[in-house]
Amino acid sequence: MRRRHLLASGLFLASGAARAQAPAAPAAAAPPPAGEARSVHALSLLGEPGLPADFPHWPWVNPSAPKGGELVRPAVGSFDSLNPYILRGTQAAGLLQVFDTLLASSLDEASTEYAHLASGIELPADRRGITFLIHERARWHDGKPVTAADAAWTFNTLREKGHPFYRAYWGDVTEVVAEDARRLTFRFKDDKNRELGLILGQMPVLPQHAWEGRDFAQPSLDLPLGSGPYKVERIEAGRSITYRRVADYWGRDLPTVKGTANFDTIRFEYFRDTAVLFEAFKAGQVDVRQENIARLWATGYDFPAFRQGQVKRQEIPNEVPTGMQGFAMNLRRPMFQDRRVREALGLMFDFEWMNANLFYGSYKRTTSYFSNSELASSGLPSEGELLILSAFRGRVPEELFTSEYRVPVSDGSNTNREAARRALALLQAAGWTVRDRKLVNAQNQPFAFEMLLSDATYERIALPYVQSLARLGIEARVRTVDPAQYQKRMDEFDYDMTVALFPQSLSPGNEQRDFFSSDKAREPGSRNVIGISDPVVDALVELVIAAPDRQALIDRCRALDRVLLWGFYVVPQWHLSAFRIAWWDKFGKPERNPRYALDLASWWVEPARERALPPKPAAPAATP
Repeated sequence: MRRRHLLASGLFLASGAARAQAPAAPAAAAPPPAGEARSVHALSLLGEPGLPADFPHWPWVNPSAPKGGELVRPAVGSFDSLNPYILRGTQAAGLLQVFDTLLASSLDEASTEYAHLASGIELPADRRGITFLIHERARWHDGKPVTAADAAWTFNTLREKGHPFYRAYWGDVTEVVAEDARRLTFRFKDDKNRELGLILGQMPVLPQHAWEGRDFAQPSLDLPLGSGPYKVERIEAGRSITYRRVADYWGRDLPTVKGTANFDTIRFEYFRDTAVLFEAFKAGQVDVRQENIARLWATGYDFPAFRQGQVKRQEIPNEVPTGMQGFAMNLRRPMFQDRRVREALGLMFDFEWMNANLFYGSYKRTTSYFSNSELASSGLPSEGELLILSAFRGRVPEELFTSEYRVPVSDGSNTNREAARRALALLQAAGWTVRDRKLVNAQNQPFAFEMLLSDATYERIALPYVQSLARLGIEARVRTVDPAQYQKRMDEFDYDMTVALFPQSLSPGNEQRDFFSSDKAREPGSRNVIGISDPVVDALVELVIAAPDRQALIDRCRALDRVLLWGFYVVPQWHLSAFRIAWWDKFGKPERNPRYALDLASWWVEPARERALPPKPAAPAATP
């Protein structure tokens, strides 16, 4: 289950690292006494919520943090839309802070959400629905009240006209009803989807009156109306967007808000590539950056402002599940449809050489679609996993039952001849032959494909891999395109191979359909990048969604993990269980970071520190 909106944030804020927490029945699943609806202040999949109904604020924030100042953040590429909830267009960064959601995710607890825009939650005894009570003080930025009718309209609009993701994510909802101005009730098709209440709690609520006479499905640069702590103040189309804190924000005293939303303005400055972005950071044009390039983290911070202590950096450990990142093959292309071919391509990736020579030894190899969590498979299948997988015997690789899945390990020389021999044998068994130093099929067609990238930074990882493949006679080409073109081609499945990320949480559920289901393999814009269309995977995804308890979820996720791994659909890459962050030293921040996210919203500007810094370069003129 995602803890923030998938498209706008990319962050999945739960973790399998909390192993010490004993599995318990989820709060949303416990039947109320005497068959009556039960009122709660929060929902949790892993037991009772950690905070009481009267908690004053999130445990990690500074509730007395001063308000004021500006935070300038970087973004790469461009944007042409201020609607983050549709397929078309490239949305601007930061839009989620304009819109409130029914519940607020705790960044310090796995799979737990607390009352926010909804002041209360009612759970029926049959678990076939949920009711949210819209907060009586909730107001849009134009002063009009937020109503249950707005929320019902939002649900129906997003499912009908929003990103296709919503249709799968909310597929188990049969009806939504605004019973009065405040009561919003969802009804479910059955009681099997134990996370559905939390999924609906993530729903942003949009103002119906602001969309009258407008086409929701069309991208637009009209300034959006919301009810959140910030509103869009001005934009320079494709280059920058500035948000202004709402001084009379209706929810400023909520425990889910206190100590956050501290900056008067938040501005995102766009850069065409990451190299220019880093130079802009060094010059003070942006205030903070998360570093995802190991080379820069190891060698790039030897510049005057850093040496003088004006720029700080820190590696902050986290417990965020890292999911799977890898070179993903598009099964819609015939050359990748043979499992032996996919296994061969994986054998040619020399992680050990890359980690030593490109990453300064900073990464761990990823070996699971649920890495860094208790949901990751390892060793041979357990008894619980075997009970699940035995039903599919004959339709999954037999090695799954008898052998431990292992990624190939090299000596770090980038000339792993044994792996190359094994790969060539697999390719020959699949009907490919080397002729005149080129790998060809029976029709004498060469094995050639394009690797599509959106960031030139990845070329230094892709090119050594391309060179390894060339030793087998495979002609792989690397093509880097701008983010807008990349997104368009991804939405249309117009690629051979790309770098894909499948983020996970401690409580996987409906989003697995979007990642791996047959229906989504045919739906443009879906997250089924690979194009998996396998009835076994479909069945396992549904089992994950319907898991009745924690142990069942663990066993079912591990079973799904094994089937995906033994399908060799991706060439697994690496992960890091920490946030690498650098910032200009003008901020105060809480004593600790929450366990499952980097919470910049709880930082604040220290005026004395800011005055000690050199003047910031003037911001470019913006267009209202």
